[in-house]
Amino acid sequence: MTQTNTPPDTAPSDAAPADWTPRIVAFVCNWCTYAGADLAGTSRLQYAANVRIIKLPCTGRIDPMFILKAFEQGADAVLVSGCHPGDCHYTSGNYHARRRWGLFRQLLEFTGIDPQRLFFSWVSAAEGQKFADLINQVTDEVRQAGPFDPTNPARKQPWT
Repeated sequence: MTQTNTPPDTAPSDAAPADWTPRIVAFVCNWCTYAGADLAGTSRLQYAANVRIIKLPCTGRIDPMFILKAFEQGADAVLVSGCHPGDCHYTSGNYHARRRWGLFRQLLEFTGIDPQRLFFSWVSAAEGQKFADLINQVTDEVRQAGPFDPTNPARKQPWT
């Protein structure tokens, strides 16, 4: 009887199927990034449609557990985007967010999630083209990295 299975010491291919589409969750500020996304849509700018936008009042109000939950529920990457520093509608929310995310990256590494699957950007309400470019860039980077598998014990390996 011949065995057709791969030997246990052979790693499976990390290449994603050609028809695979990354699942990206975007937590965005209501006042700037969401308005920028709206501008991109009303301007009929083309960008990848695989991003699910979750609108929040401010990036300073994003609980880090939201991001962990997004990965747990199958997101391949998470994008956090809000007002430019100094332009927050809540005075200093984006400064709080920026400080928090510096520490949060260490938590991601500790949990085994590659911090390069978490993206941050500042997009104003007048930057529809920047929003479209950002979505396309994030989608391309995640597509190159392949699917995120939270049960994969090798998930700590950085993207190469």
